[in-house]
Amino acid sequence: MKSATDSPYLLVLYYSRNGATRTLAQHIARGAAQVSGMDVRVRTVPPVSAVSEATAPAIPEEGDVYCTLDDLEGCSGLVIGSPTRFGNMAAPLKYFLDQTGSLWQAGALIDKPAAAFTSTSSLHGGQETTLQTMLTPLLHHGMLLVGLPYTESGLSETRGGGSPYGAGHWSGSDGARRPDETELQLCRALGRRVAELAHRLAITKA
Repeated sequence: MKSATDSPYLLVLYYSRNGATRTLAQHIARGAAQVSGMDVRVRTVPPVSAVSEATAPAIPEEGDVYCTLDDLEGCSGLVIGSPTRFGNMAAPLKYFLDQTGSLWQAGALIDKPAAAFTSTSSLHGGQETTLQTMLTPLLHHGMLLVGLPYTESGLSETRGGGSPYGAGHWSGSDGARRPDETELQLCRALGRRVAELAHRLAITKA
């Protein structure tokens, strides 16, 4: 849990299977890091398995560390991301969110800004619905939802991902298409915007 003396931080929480969503998370973190006075934590969640005996190591062998409820409770803002699964968030991220009932009961996330991002293999494969599935539980937590305004020129130029609902990426059916500069710029803009709002709110509460 974050103490009163800790610096406020933005939590970038994601699940990624093939790396595209992780790339988006890294650029969201870069955008957030541009905001003076805000730290950034990048966290992921372990995969889930149909085999009940299967367990993931407490610390992944590579990549970002797994998120804890303390990471979530202590954040000043949240940007959450997942690849698309039939127009919905991936099961590992949903599983993690399903364990946040204690934070909901405590009102730990109320009035904290939050946003979402996603990666899809098909251009019209549910980017916006996936973003909405991630934003819905955050509304239940009382968080303040943040999107991308059309003052971001990339929204009018993107040929892959990114919408007023959040940042996005189109990877192609074979997953070979890497995020282009417009998609990455929108990621950085989203991270910066949420971090700026989180910083302002943190100052008013200090």
